[in-house]
Amino acid sequence: MNSKIWLSSPHMGGTEQNYIKEAFDTNWIAPLGPNVTGFEKDIESYLKEGSHVACLSSGTAAIHLALVQLGVGLNDEVLCQSMTFSASANPIKYQGAIPVFIDSEAETWNMCPNHLETAIKDRIAKGKTPKAIIIVHLYGMPAKMNELLAVANKYSIPVIEDAAEALGSTYKGRQCGTFGDYSILSFNGNKIITTSGGGAMVCNTLEKKENTIFLATQARDQAPHYEHSQVGYNYRMSNICAGIGRGQMEVLDKHIGLRRSMNTFYKEEVFNGIKGVNVFAEPNQDLYSNHWLSCITIENDAPFSKDELYNKMLEANIETRPLWKPMHLQPVFKNALYYGNNTSEELFKKGLCLPSGSNLTQKDRDRILEVVSCLK
Repeated sequence: MNSKIWLSSPHMGGTEQNYIKEAFDTNWIAPLGPNVTGFEKDIESYLKEGSHVACLSSGTAAIHLALVQLGVGLNDEVLCQSMTFSASANPIKYQGAIPVFIDSEAETWNMCPNHLETAIKDRIAKGKTPKAIIIVHLYGMPAKMNELLAVANKYSIPVIEDAAEALGSTYKGRQCGTFGDYSILSFNGNKIITTSGGGAMVCNTLEKKENTIFLATQARDQAPHYEHSQVGYNYRMSNICAGIGRGQMEVLDKHIGLRRSMNTFYKEEVFNGIKGVNVFAEPNQDLYSNHWLSCITIENDAPFSKDELYNKMLEANIETRPLWKPMHLQPVFKNALYYGNNTSEELFKKGLCLPSGSNLTQKDRDRILEVVSCLK
């Protein structure tokens, strides 16, 4: 059997082991050290916009600490994009708060500004002003940040920007991950760059960064003994993982270019001219996606169905995956409130994620093209 073509596998640049070796040679085997500091500075230099970065154990940890710092607590309501991975929503429950899910709009597949405002008005009318809004840049596609932030600012509700999938994507020339009151990144093994596991909080002030690090290191007060005046967490990134990240930052732009070329491959070679199959791409020039994952939607008039393509790819040992199942359809959130017109539900029914890694070869492309050609 042919080797597996993965959806998005780690892609090392070659210098990661230099940073790891240095950590071992200097005995910095801890959740702090030169690589952690260096990785934070590398990300800050990349994002610009006065960013202050705290490296953490995961993107999920970053969302959790954002909610903590925004004072979200028991029975508070947090508005969250419905079409996303569960890690965007789970930390709301960690705080004993209540997720309220917002539908997508069809152009970027991200949170719809109109449904967002409808939800806010309704919650306020019912005496439940939301404590925060979690906006996601899905599959690397920037959300309509100007419109969304205008709504958030109108009602003075802070924004957590989930840019876990969008490092290197830009909206109107500005890096995703720099728009929120708190913004988060993920370096999971399948992301645009990886630290094996890990994430980061992007803050717009140094004070927020320092408080994030304080909370992420068990909230230890300044004292010669262990003194704690508030609950803390063990959420800091290790110096070893950060070393991988430093090497990965050196190839980030190259890997973005390779992912974008995969999207072009799907548009121009694989699905070009096939009726009813649409490759997800930027709706206008204000948006620049890293195309972390390339996705398609398959309409009823296409020559094959989503399931047929999925199964044929599976037979050829090629990984594909349905789009994220919206959170308001998930059993764990079955009683949650939802505002929308089922755009995300329709996308889930019709959509498929395709192999998108920066390490895919021409042979891999040929195998993908062959499967689709047989279905035309």
